[in-house]
Amino acid sequence: MKTATRKTAAKKKTAVTTSPRKKAVKKDLSKTYNEFKEFEGQQYTGMKIGRSHKWNYDAGVWKETKITPDLWELSYAVTKRRAGHAPEGSGVPVGTAYHWYILAHQNVRKLNANDYTTSMAGLKLKLAHKRADKEKWSLSGKTQRKHLIEFLREIIAQLEKEPAPLDLIYNEKQYLGEAIPIGQTCHDGLCEEYDVILNDASMGIIRRMKKGWKIDGMEDKKFVNAIGEAIVQSSAK
Repeated sequence: MKTATRKTAAKKKTAVTTSPRKKAVKKDLSKTYNEFKEFEGQQYTGMKIGRSHKWNYDAGVWKETKITPDLWELSYAVTKRRAGHAPEGSGVPVGTAYHWYILAHQNVRKLNANDYTTSMAGLKLKLAHKRADKEKWSLSGKTQRKHLIEFLREIIAQLEKEPAPLDLIYNEKQYLGEAIPIGQTCHDGLCEEYDVILNDASMGIIRRMKKGWKIDGMEDKKFVNAIGEAIVQSSAK
């Protein structure tokens, strides 16, 4: 009986012990997150370029008011929660605030008299932030407006350029459309992301991965890769 008790105690001790290697990994993650990095001559901290966040949103309230036949004013308020956990010791202090500008496609389909499916795909630009221990924002309202104008001009310039024409057949159906490069992801003539339209419908933003391609929310990976291959072939012409 004494021997069995010792074995059980040993197992319990092993189960709650964190290996030095895991502690080192957690420490490295927080250090990497907070250290200065460089992107095209610009210094930044936080998540490395190319990494992704995933969030779960609570039941929020979306309100919209019609301004013209095609233009609506909207507001949306909700609490978003990280899917998973931030590395220990990383991230900004509680109370830090951000101002983002979102430019996105919203695709909606009616299900019944009162319900619709809705999905969004697009870009968001950080205009300013406010540290938890500060009263002022990092940029004045006037400077934020200037940065927004510069961003929108870049987007307009991208839209005015000739897109990559797409013509592909998948599962015996023909798809015609275009892929608009996201200019900020283009380097040395190679772009990592494109805004895709097929048969007049927005498909979202396709992203080049180490292996194949990805469109968030699209389950048919073969179709996504077929779109990516069509982009490669079109861009090479």
